[in-house]
Amino acid sequence: MSSHSEKFRASHRQRKGKLAAVGIAAAIGVVAIAGTGIVIRTRDEAKLAKWTDEQAIPSVELVAPQRGVENQELVLPGNVQAYFEAPIYARVSGYLKNWYQDIGAHVKAGQLLAEIDAPDLDQQYQQAQADLAQAKANAALAEITAKRWQALVATNSVSRQEADEKTGDLEAKKAALAAAQANVARLQALEGFKRIIAPFDGVVTARKTDVGALINTGSGIGPELFAVADVHKMRVYVRVPQAQSAGLREGMKATLLTPQRPNKLFPAVLVTTAEAITEASRTMLVELEADNANGELPPGTYAEVHFKLPANPNVLRLPTSSLVFRQNGTEVATVGPDGKVVMKPVKVGRDLGTQVEIVSGLGPDDRVVKVPPDSLEEGDPVRVAETTGGASGGAAKPSAGAAQ
Repeated sequence: MSSHSEKFRASHRQRKGKLAAVGIAAAIGVVAIAGTGIVIRTRDEAKLAKWTDEQAIPSVELVAPQRGVENQELVLPGNVQAYFEAPIYARVSGYLKNWYQDIGAHVKAGQLLAEIDAPDLDQQYQQAQADLAQAKANAALAEITAKRWQALVATNSVSRQEADEKTGDLEAKKAALAAAQANVARLQALEGFKRIIAPFDGVVTARKTDVGALINTGSGIGPELFAVADVHKMRVYVRVPQAQSAGLREGMKATLLTPQRPNKLFPAVLVTTAEAITEASRTMLVELEADNANGELPPGTYAEVHFKLPANPNVLRLPTSSLVFRQNGTEVATVGPDGKVVMKPVKVGRDLGTQVEIVSGLGPDDRVVKVPPDSLEEGDPVRVAETTGGASGGAAKPSAGAAQ
């Protein structure tokens, strides 16, 4: 009986020892699993923190400032006018007898355009001729009388006073003769104005009268009778903004584009400028000349004037997106060799549309951020890309020198 009990207790102790060993092994396994989880979690948290820090560094694309502005085109509206253009008014009153040239007619200098019937002027002219004949007769009689009285003075037949009176009468008659001659010459000139003639070679651009119309003497009062334009060469007037006026020079080439001939370019050359800025519009009036041998540029035409402005090697150009407007003025963000931002104040010149001129504050070797974020500040680290080949930017490749 005692032997059986001892065997039972020994078996119980053996099972209890096994259970304890299993428990210890399980506890060790739990501790190992927990330790492994802690290590993995710590490592993941470190990776996450590093990734978060890296994501907080902005990635930017850089551009290199370019010298000058090549092939810059300035397009402005222009007004095409005839080289010479003259409105023709009547110098005598009357009725239009006939006209001989209509609009579009090509005329030569002195060619007859119309005739005016002026009977009142004709009567005045005839009267002036009669007055001239009378003045000539009176002057001739006065001259003979004066000579006779001077001869009688030598014989003491008449007094010196009477002879001087006859001489004075002769001078008065000569003056009257000169006045009559001048009046005839004036009316004769007016008779010539009954013929309306072309002042120069050109084209009749307007006819504002007709046969039988009452013609009044005047210049600038009422509509002109005709208008003649010399269109062998055209003048083109353009108002250039003040900011672009400094680049214009005499002899500069330009091209004209007109709405009626959209596929043809007309060459023009700058001949002069007003050398003054109009205060109302802050523009300078510029005159160009364009040949018009074929007559394809009619007066009054609207034209787009295309100027090719020369490059300025003393200035740099950047994309407009590179500018940062802050309280202290205009700045650009550059990246130093340490991968950190350096803000540089700049002076902006002409606005070229998608680009701007940088007059000062920037060097050609600076690495400029093409599109800086609004939050970018001095000293911020950035992740950079390789500098693009031009101021307009382009696709950039990742750089191995990114900030860590």
